[in-house]
Amino acid sequence: MAKEGPNWDGLLKWSLSHADGTNPPSRNLSEEDRRWFMEAMQAQTVDVIKRMKEITLVMQTPEQVLESQGVTSQDIEDMLDELQEHVESIDMANDLNSIGGLVPLLGYLKNSHANIRAKAAEVVSTIVQNNPRSQQLVMEANGLEPLLSNFTSDPDVTARTKALGAISSLIRHNKPAIAAFRLANGYAALRDALSSENVRFQRKALNVIHYLLQENHSDCNVVTELGFPRVMMHLASSDDGEVREGALRGLLELAQNKSGEVAGSSSIEENEKLKQILQERIRGISSMSPEDLGAAKEERQLVDSLWNTCYNEPSSLREKGLVVLPGEDALPPDVASKHFEPPLRAWAANRNEDTMSSNEKKQAPLLLGLGPPTQDPPAQNSFSGAMPGEENRDTSA
Repeated sequence: MAKEGPNWDGLLKWSLSHADGTNPPSRNLSEEDRRWFMEAMQAQTVDVIKRMKEITLVMQTPEQVLESQGVTSQDIEDMLDELQEHVESIDMANDLNSIGGLVPLLGYLKNSHANIRAKAAEVVSTIVQNNPRSQQLVMEANGLEPLLSNFTSDPDVTARTKALGAISSLIRHNKPAIAAFRLANGYAALRDALSSENVRFQRKALNVIHYLLQENHSDCNVVTELGFPRVMMHLASSDDGEVREGALRGLLELAQNKSGEVAGSSSIEENEKLKQILQERIRGISSMSPEDLGAAKEERQLVDSLWNTCYNEPSSLREKGLVVLPGEDALPPDVASKHFEPPLRAWAANRNEDTMSSNEKKQAPLLLGLGPPTQDPPAQNSFSGAMPGEENRDTSA
């Protein structure tokens, strides 16, 4: 059976034979060979913009029409997977709006299939991540509204988590989006997310809370009024290490930015429940194996910092030497710089060392110059063979 498609083995042999210098291209390609070569190359070349336009056309087609043509939800997911690969480039992400693909993509956030809603949110997250231009375009297209709707009320927890991930990327270093999130009662939705039983949802919510509190310290009052400390204290005893760290990080942020009665000592520092939880974590950390202690580095430091902030004294972890383990504060050995040193610089350095070494070998002994003038010493007898005692003898006779 004949092989279908280009003969890649033949193409490789042809390329090598004309590029290794042993067989210079002394003959001209025939038109047939040239056409075959161009077809082989074009078969593996993708016009990204053209492909994105084709995907946009599909996204603009009503769902009922696609279903009547045999397009399944899995086909749509695969198409969105491909689109996500294309928009990983910032230029392609910004071009998606230019070719009319951003609005129908946001429309997929309202699709009847939960998997498509989740995948669409994931693509949006890729588009706006570290991309101020696309962040602005999504905000102008009112993209935050369906994301908030899915985050707060989607019946599928994966779709809710992906929507929160897209919101996290959208509000990053984006003050208008942060303001819109706050006005849409986003903090209340984050509190509900913390009460979820889904660990990934909890992790994402804790990360967003930490970022928002760092950006706006005054929001510590808001989250305290909404009851976040109580929920975070509960999560500080979670079986998931990342959830524990996120909860401890949030509690530490609140304790360090306390102001007035809302976030004062009555709700954080003197809370007996918090003290019991921290003592429980100290006991748990103290009983960890060396391997687990290494993995729990951030948790160890968070527990100690929170204890010190709330009770003005170091935790017992510090007394046991478990806050910073031996060797953790030491700089790693420099084993790579000499291997990655620019060759020219290394050659110059070695040459300079050789030159200095050679100069040291050829350097003449240091000669002392004449000192300051002094009184002439008494005249000495020029006869080197004079006997002792004859120096002052009168020889004029």
